[in-house]
Amino acid sequence: MRETIELTTSVRETLVDITARVTDVVNRSGITDGIIHVYAQGATAAIMIQENWDESVQTDVINLLRQQIPKGVWLHDAQDGNGDAHLKAGLVGPSESIPLIAGKPGLSTWQNIFFCEFDGPRTDRRVVITVISDS
Repeated sequence: MRETIELTTSVRETLVDITARVTDVVNRSGITDGIIHVYAQGATAAIMIQENWDESVQTDVINLLRQQIPKGVWLHDAQDGNGDAHLKAGLVGPSESIPLIAGKPGLSTWQNIFFCEFDGPRTDRRVVITVISDS
């Protein structure tokens, strides 16, 4: 089963928790064991599994990437000013695969699935969720 969810972001760089929306897709699939593949469409967005309890971790991720990949110093900035967003998205990666165990994402207590926005705000972000059965 495959479904696309749509997102709107309100700031340039943020991590958006999409765990509940992914879980909804899994529930609709009726599949209980397999793999959940979560893929961000767009060259300046990514998917990350990260801590869900303390929001400072998500802020730290953004701050680290800002320090390591600053805005305004890349060749691509001459095109549309978002060279850093492309590099951040490429470094984090466009997708994650999560085991599906007994009808639930096989995340630990402190893990959630995050959509990483590196070039917002955007009104047209899409994430493709594919649920694949073991059998």
